[in-house]
Formats: sequence, structure tokens, C-alpha cells
Amino acid sequence: MSTWRKGHLGTSSSEPLTVIVIGNGPSGICLSYLLSGYTPYVKADAVHPHPLLHRKLTEAPGVSILDQDLDYLSEGLEGRCQSPVALLFDALLRPDTDFGGTMESVLTWKHQKERAIPHVVLGRNLPGGAWHSIEGSMVTLSQGQWMGLPDLQVKEWVCRKRRGLRNSRATAGDIAHYYRDYVTKKGLGHNFVSGAVVTAVEWGTPESSGSGVRDPGPLFQVSGFLTTEDQSRQPFSLCARNVVLATGTSDSPARLGIPGEALPFVHYELSALEAAMRAGTVSPASDSVLIVGAGLSAADAVLYARHYNIPVIHAFRRPVDDPGLVFNQLPKMLYPEYHKVHQMMRERSILSPSPYEGYRSLPEHQLVLLKEDRQAVFQDSQGLQKVFGVALVLVLIGSHPDLSFLPGAGANLAMDPDQPLSAKRNPIDVDPFTYQSARQEGLYAVGPLAGDNFVRFVQGGALAVASSLLRKEARKPP
Repeated sequence: MSTWRKGHLGTSSSEPLTVIVIGNGPSGICLSYLLSGYTPYVKADAVHPHPLLHRKLTEAPGVSILDQDLDYLSEGLEGRCQSPVALLFDALLRPDTDFGGTMESVLTWKHQKERAIPHVVLGRNLPGGAWHSIEGSMVTLSQGQWMGLPDLQVKEWVCRKRRGLRNSRATAGDIAHYYRDYVTKKGLGHNFVSGAVVTAVEWGTPESSGSGVRDPGPLFQVSGFLTTEDQSRQPFSLCARNVVLATGTSDSPARLGIPGEALPFVHYELSALEAAMRAGTVSPASDSVLIVGAGLSAADAVLYARHYNIPVIHAFRRPVDDPGLVFNQLPKMLYPEYHKVHQMMRERSILSPSPYEGYRSLPEHQLVLLKEDRQAVFQDSQGLQKVFGVALVLVLIGSHPDLSFLPGAGANLAMDPDQPLSAKRNPIDVDPFTYQSARQEGLYAVGPLAGDNFVRFVQGGALAVASSLLRKEARKPP
């Protein structure tokens, strides 16, 4: 981080920034790239395999995608995402990927510094966000090529680093390194501030200037602290005309809400299992590790424990063959390790004998009580209770975004303000073509907060925000 940026954060500047981005994961990095003057154009000789999109792209030759009508361009596109702009940007970056193709992007990028919009990206971690908190050897769910950001393919980066993709998928450690490297290679580092924790975002109504003309929008006050090298806290307060929420949803783990959940042997991250192994609290000879949940995080924990021969009890509320389970939606060829876990879940039920020694699954069981003597009490679908002794409990049932820095923790920004904010069920209500909040002018949300849950698709939100901000800047009086 530059000396200028440190000084800038340490003061309460009277001149507002144009944009503050809160969150430095893939969404924030991609947005910074677009706000730094990197501008996408369609290659002159490009032929897109989607006939309707190809025809629309030929109607405005030489005009940047950022300056075109995103609503019009995305109309008629279909895919694995609900966001039309996410589908559009994905189709431009990876034209035939859903059909197994490897066609190059139809975009070319020009660095036009005169189009850059001043901004700062605040993040708790290094650029890459929560990817730095994931156990490095874990293989990503998405194919490696889908984890990439504009104009630097993951495959190309991996080859330069002399690494390899496993089953076309990269490790979480590689991806975290790739995002950090991307910021450096694209010259974005001066916009990023790591170790920045935002504690409050406040805004008011637009005020009239001395000439009696109302300002174009509200001013946002963003406050927090910067963790310095000596671990002290340096407060900061910044003003901005626009704020982009890009914090993801991994901040606050979901809890069971049962008696005993606050006991010290209950944890919510895989790293707790690693630490317990190092400390000798769990071992092949100890009581079982209880893993609660039936998603990919729980499967990762099962795989990790089994790799080190740690005994496992795996409890989950749904039936094994529930079509809503993620395992029933993944191709076996691409995800053999997850299908192995699914097979174990099915074949090593408490009711059936099995070849998987040291692993026991409890389908359709709910954990109802944890006791201080490390006894875990379950209830099955028939209402019968079972008790098991455990060494450690890992509750891996998802997470919620932590927007405690917003008024009302951001609850009034959701699609349904009366329900908890949720990336999958109740995201922030945004305009689908600008990603600006439907409730607050100048406030934007991208990534999981806006309902886009895969790196492949979060980039469309960044495109929409950048396009919206460029139009705002163009309307400003000279």
C-alpha cells in the first residue's frame, strides 16, 4: 500500500471520493480493473456462436461494451445464472464454455486512462478476500477456467507458475495467489488497502450547494480502522459519492441455535480441525469428529478427516437422495471426490454395515443438544434420540453476510426486508442492469450479496456497476 494511501486513510478528507468498494475478493478486483480505465471492445473479426448476440454486437462496431445498452445486449441469453448482465459478460468472455468448448473471448481490452474513475478498495485480507482463508490444498468447485478474471486466463497463469490443473480444476491456494497476482500484474495495487475493517457506513439526503443547486446524490461516510504492522488500530473516515458492497457472504457462519453450542469444542471452520490435529486433541485413536452439514464445506471436512484417518460422525437433516443436495447436481467425472463422500453418506448409514471404517453417517438426524462432557444428542426423523461421544464438533451449514456496518445491518436493503438477508434466498434488491440498490441511490451491491454466487458470474455485476458509474460521471457538469 502506498504512503499516499496510508495518509489518505488516516485523515477525514473534505473532498469526497467518487467510489469506495468494500470487499477485495473477485468482485472487487474485477470492478477495480474496469474502473481503472481497462475498457472492453468486441474484436473486429469476432464471430460469436450465439446468432442473436452476434447480430447485436455488429450493430455498434468500435463502441465499448461499457457504453452499450446492457439490457438490449443481454436479452434472450440463457444459462446457469439469473442475472442477465452476468450471462452477457460470461458469454463474451467464454463464448461456448457451457458446451464444453474452449473458444477464445470475443473481447479485446484497451487501457484508456482518461476513462478511469478514482476509487479505493477496502479489504480485511490481501486481495482475493476470503480465498485466503480457505485451506490451500482444497480443489475448487468450479473449473479453473471459470475462476479467472478479465484478460488473464487462470490456465495461462498456472502454466507460467509451472503448476497444473487437477481435472481442469485448481486448488484454493492457487486461486488465492492468482487473484493477488492479478492486482499486481494489472497495476491496480495503488487502489487497494488491505487490513481495513469497515465499522460504519452512513448517508444523508442530497444537500444544496451555495449556488442553490442540489448535489446529484447523497454523500456516504465510510468509517473503520486499519490494522497496522504492529497490530495497532488506526482509525479512518472517508467520504464518497458512491459505495459498492462486495463483501461476499462468508463473514458470519450459520449456527444451529441449540443448547451447548457455545461450548469450546464447537467450531465453524475447517481450520479448527487442522489446529486440533496439530494440538493432538483429535487423532485416529480419539473419539470421532462430528461434522454437521450436507454441503461442499462439510464434504471437504469429511475428506480432510478421512485423509488423516480421523474417525468421523457425519450428521445432516436431509435424506441422502434428496434432489436438493448439491452432490446430486454435480457431474461425477468432474467431481469424483465429492461423489465418493456422497457414496459414503449413502452406504455408511447408522442402519447399514459398510466397508468405510471410521466413518458413520446420520441422514435425517438433527443435533439437539451438546453436553459439557462432549456428548452429542441427536433426534431422528421418527423422534428417537441417540447419543454419541465426540472429540470436536464442526458445524458447516452455510454462512450469512455480515453487514453490521450498515444502518439496521442492511436488512431494509433485501428483496424481502422482513426476512433475513441471504445470498441464495433473499439477496440485496438491485437493479439488474446497474446493480444499484433499489432502496438507496449511490449504493451498489455485487457478488453473492446480489445473488451471484460463482466467480464466473460475479464479473457481470462489476460490468453493470462500472457502466452505471461511467454514465454518472459523463452527466456531471464540467
